[in-house]
Amino acid sequence: MKEKVVLAYSGGLDTTAIIPWLKENFDYEVICCCIDCGQGEELDGLEERAKLSGASKLYIENVIDDFCDNYVMPCVKAGSVYENKYLLGTAMARPTIAAKLVEVARKEGATAICHGATGKGNDQIRFELGIKALAPDLKIIAPWRMTDVWTMESREDEIAYCKEHGIDLPFDASHSYSRDRNLWHISHEGLELEDPAVEPNYDDLLVLGVSPEKAPDEGEYITLSFEAGVPTAINGVKKKVSEIITDLNAIGGKHGVGIIDIVENRVVGMKSRGVYETPGGTILMEAHDQLEELVLDRDTYAVKKDLGNKFAQVVYEGKWFTPLREAIQAFVDVTQKYVTGEVKLKVYKGNIIKAGTTSNYSLYSESLASFTTGELYDHHDAEGFINLFGLSLKVRALKKQELDSKK
Repeated sequence: MKEKVVLAYSGGLDTTAIIPWLKENFDYEVICCCIDCGQGEELDGLEERAKLSGASKLYIENVIDDFCDNYVMPCVKAGSVYENKYLLGTAMARPTIAAKLVEVARKEGATAICHGATGKGNDQIRFELGIKALAPDLKIIAPWRMTDVWTMESREDEIAYCKEHGIDLPFDASHSYSRDRNLWHISHEGLELEDPAVEPNYDDLLVLGVSPEKAPDEGEYITLSFEAGVPTAINGVKKKVSEIITDLNAIGGKHGVGIIDIVENRVVGMKSRGVYETPGGTILMEAHDQLEELVLDRDTYAVKKDLGNKFAQVVYEGKWFTPLREAIQAFVDVTQKYVTGEVKLKVYKGNIIKAGTTSNYSLYSESLASFTTGELYDHHDAEGFINLFGLSLKVRALKKQELDSKK
């Protein structure tokens, strides 16, 4: 019997060309596995295309709820944003996909997993660290790094290769943006974006929404309900997380929310420029942040900010299946115990505007914060506090005066 390889299959030209390449160069039985994290219509026609290209079987695994509940929400609760802008859309999806690829490989008795990530990007690291952590015995095949065997260097080469093997596909050689989509976001790279000096062509580029200039002239209000850091309802209607993100995507996209243009530092060392659309995720993260402002005490909030940044780095670098990720997530889960309440906000031409936040666990005290003296606060106490809080500064200044006087 031939050895089996599970191919992470998107249905695009790269992974379609990989199917006959694997059979020709390794004599594998190729089992395609498409992981549905919310790509939408991109999955149409995949089964016919995979079989036409020589795959013996195609799995289409819907992991949308698993993705949202077990990968997206830990990042939302941690407030994880990579380099101040990137909401980790692709980075969160890769461990989800790696786990399902391993599951299918075990089910099929496969000896290898193949992916179509290039040798320059982050995804090769994310896929392979996930596979190594979950199934260290499985071989990993990365065609784009095997330049002695994988000789194709362009879309034209891949199309020609497919035709040579009797595969006539609805792809042309014209180049387009390189995109990655799931329920949380869509990323765009390539074309004019490769030059940071050039403004993105948003009319041609955007998929999930419109630019703020083309958004409606009237804003829209949204109310989100949270329990222990997790959204449970939108505008009073209880829904699961994936449904709330779907609704927020539609609203945010309509109002031009969540478009970022970033030059980020890849794990492999180079800088890359991309545009990300994350309309629903941007709203959800902002609402969660607003609720935490009310509920978390100062010290916990400060430490959580630091660990949120660390969590973002861990996820970005593909280290999901590590003790460090588990430990940070455990800390974050403790902080979320009382992150319960309602957040009302207004979206308008790319902006998210506060419209009121409430929680039974709010630490905000109107009597303390107002200029009226309350029972818990005596203005005179501030003098002694300042004397002690600034004591080291005063001692240092006195010593400096003493030394200067002797010069």
